[in-house]
Amino acid sequence: MTLTTALITFAICSLIVVAAGTALAWCGDAIAELTGFGRLLVGSILIAGATSLPELVVDITAIRNNMPDLAVGDLLGSSLMNLLILAGLDWWYHSARRAFSRESIGHALSAMAGILTTSLAIFGIASGARLGGVALVGISPILWLVGIAYIFGVRLIFRDQQLARQQHQEVLVPAAVEGASTMSLKVAIAGFVAAAGVIVLVGPSLSISAGVIADQTGLGRTFVGTTLVALTTSLPELVASIVAVRMGAFDLAAGNIFGSNAFNMLLLLPLDALFPGNLLAAVSPDHIVTGAAAVTVTSVAVIGQLYGESKRQRVIDPDAILVIVLILAALYVLYVLGQQHG
Repeated sequence: MTLTTALITFAICSLIVVAAGTALAWCGDAIAELTGFGRLLVGSILIAGATSLPELVVDITAIRNNMPDLAVGDLLGSSLMNLLILAGLDWWYHSARRAFSRESIGHALSAMAGILTTSLAIFGIASGARLGGVALVGISPILWLVGIAYIFGVRLIFRDQQLARQQHQEVLVPAAVEGASTMSLKVAIAGFVAAAGVIVLVGPSLSISAGVIADQTGLGRTFVGTTLVALTTSLPELVASIVAVRMGAFDLAAGNIFGSNAFNMLLLLPLDALFPGNLLAAVSPDHIVTGAAAVTVTSVAVIGQLYGESKRQRVIDPDAILVIVLILAALYVLYVLGQQHG
C-alpha cells in the first residue's frame, strides 16, 4: 500500500467510524432510557463501551499485525485526546456551568478511576520486562489489577448515585441524545448492533493504513498511535460531548470523557490475552510519557472541579487552558521521542 492510498483509506475509514460511532451513542442512550435501568449506570458502561469500540477493533487488528506499540499508543493516546476534547469544549463554549466547575464534582470518582487504572498500566509498562512471562490465564497480573480497579471504580460510582437518590439530590446522568426517546427498543438494539458491525468491518483497514502511514512518514508507530489513530477513535466521544455541551450539560460531557478513559485501560486485558507474550513488556517505554501525561492532566481536571474559585488566572489556576497546554506539551515530547527513534 502506497502512502497516498493509505492516507485516502485512513480518511474514508475515519468518516465511517464517526458515523457509526455517532449511531452507537444514539442507540446506546436510547437503550439505557427505554429499558429503565437509568442512564448513568447503563450509559457509563454501554455508552463508554460503545464509543470505545473503535479503539478495541483497531487495536485487536494492530495486535494481530504485530503492532503492539500502535495498539497501546492508541489507548493511552485516546485518553489524552478525550481530555483535549473536554478542555476544548469547556474553553470554546463560554458558560457559567463549565466542565471544570463544582457542578461536575460528582464525576470526580470516575476521573479517579481513570487515574488509578492508567497508573497501574504505567507500572506494568515500566516493570514489564522484569516480570518476563508471568501471566494468569494469558494476562499479566498487573492488568488483572487494572480490571479489579475498574470494577471497584464502577461500584463506587454506582453506590454514590444510590446515595444521591436517597438524599433527593440531582443525579448526574449522561444526557439523552436528542430524539433518542422516539426510538423503540427494537430499533435501538438493531441500530446498535448494525453500527457495531460497521466498526468491526472498518477497524482493520483503519489500523493497517495507520501502520503504513507510520512506516512511510518516519514518525514511528508510537507517535502515530498516540495522535492520529487516537484522535480518530476518539471522534465518537467528541460527537457525544458536543451534543451534551450544546445542551448546556458540561458535567455530562465530563462524565462521558472520564468514563471512556477508564474503560480504555480495561481494553488492555483482551489485547494482552491475544498478544503472544507480555504486551506491556513488548511496547516502547515512551508510552510511559503518554500515560503519565494522562494521569497529570486528569489530576488537574479533578482539581479544577474541586477548586471553588469562579474567576481563575489563565494557565496558573486549574482550568481548560492549562489542560490544553499540558496535553500539547506531552504530544510534542512524544513527537521528539519518535523522531529520535526514527
